[in-house]
Amino acid sequence: MSAAPVEPSRASYQGWDYLVRTWQELDVPEGWRAEIEEGQIVLVPPPAPKHNVIAEDVQRALYRCLPDGQGIYQTLGVNIAPLEKLYIPDLVVIERALLADTYPGDNASPDAADALLVVEVTSESNARDDRTKKLWGYAHAPVPLYLLIDRWHEGGPTTTLFSEPSGGVYQSCVQVPFGKPIALPEPFGAELETHSFPH
Repeated sequence: MSAAPVEPSRASYQGWDYLVRTWQELDVPEGWRAEIEEGQIVLVPPPAPKHNVIAEDVQRALYRCLPDGQGIYQTLGVNIAPLEKLYIPDLVVIERALLADTYPGDNASPDAADALLVVEVTSESNARDDRTKKLWGYAHAPVPLYLLIDRWHEGGPTTTLFSEPSGGVYQSCVQVPFGKPIALPEPFGAELETHSFPH
């Protein structure tokens, strides 16, 4: 699945606010997602079934160790306004009250820095973006934990947890092949099993 740009960037001269308003007003086809990357709105087609199975497995596991007051969201856009980026991760763990009280507007998207954890499951056509552009963006936000589940990794399917962002770079990176558990640090304090992830 590949991302298709929409309206080559008028953002460069009309600014972030214009870009976000345009994003909010888009009539996106059902199942598709619109994200903002490098001053452009890109449409991302619906993921494949195996992609959704992995996202569901992770969501179920996270519910068992979810810190009090946090929620797990599948279609929540998070913005990195200083970089003019807005992503819709496969899963976002963020404080429930924050969404209700700080971002009450129907079209508001929270600051990515407010997320506790973001999860991206790669698709064949966008795996490189998840490994590079989104890794860079989430580290700059900074998002404390970035879980990258990569079925298309050149060494075989892997799960990687990036943590301890500082200066736009994650200082810690733990990678395991599918089939081995990966430890989620506090406040989760649990191991995520990956043996059920389809290849």
